[in-house]
Amino acid sequence: MPEKLGPTAFIFLRILGASLLFWTINSFIREKIDKEDYFRLIVCGVLGIAINQLLYFHGLNLTSPIDASIIYTSVPVLVLIFSYFILKEKITTTKMIGIFIGGIGALLLILYGNKNEGTSTILGNAFIFSNAIFYAFYLVYVKPLMKKYQPITVISWVFLIGFIFMIPVGLNNFLSINFKAFTLNTYLVIAFVLFGTTFLTYLFNIYALSKVPPSVNGSYIYLQPVVSFVMVSIYAFVLNKNEYAQDINIIKIISSILVIAGVYLISTKGKIKQTKTG
Repeated sequence: MPEKLGPTAFIFLRILGASLLFWTINSFIREKIDKEDYFRLIVCGVLGIAINQLLYFHGLNLTSPIDASIIYTSVPVLVLIFSYFILKEKITTTKMIGIFIGGIGALLLILYGNKNEGTSTILGNAFIFSNAIFYAFYLVYVKPLMKKYQPITVISWVFLIGFIFMIPVGLNNFLSINFKAFTLNTYLVIAFVLFGTTFLTYLFNIYALSKVPPSVNGSYIYLQPVVSFVMVSIYAFVLNKNEYAQDINIIKIISSILVIAGVYLISTKGKIKQTKTG
């Protein structure tokens, strides 16, 4: 984006490709959905897939990556709030401490570990924060479906509904794509987005929701900047890319430790709670 295709066209292509992959697998399962659950699936598909991705891609197109990263660390807090009101999940002291510690670590790592390569705008930041709200709500609202159906069944229907919503929104943008301008690298990048950051990400995410509370799932967003830090370290010290060595300092190391500690506190509490309740 935006040289080869716009945000809306990219999202249309992304949801279409992932939907085909999910339904290919789901065709071997054929699990029946109860009528009373279709409304929840529709809400999850529209808010958690279509609108969620539209807001994020368009927001990222308008604001800087560092702003987007900082705002997105609000997801675990929003998940806790939605879990409290929708699922009646208790906000324990351990979870609050974990959120606080992980949040500090993530913010420190983002502030010291990223360069502002874009132009910040109020509208772009508003889109990213709205995206965080919808994604947090999706993580919580889809949870009851995990208790009734297999993860692949749920995510297949959620993506299909999201794609149906995207047809009137993004079909014209998709048809206007100039595929002749695509290079091999363009196709490889799109393939990675479709298979790696969409198909596998949502598949693993929905499976995780069937095993742990939404607050635990959401807390792992804090690990994204840590993964970036690890990748930079590999480039600097393993692949001998000297330009990356300047990005590593004691503040980033401390930040990574805080992030991991925060996620550990939240996930450990979630596992203990599940063991007690059976």
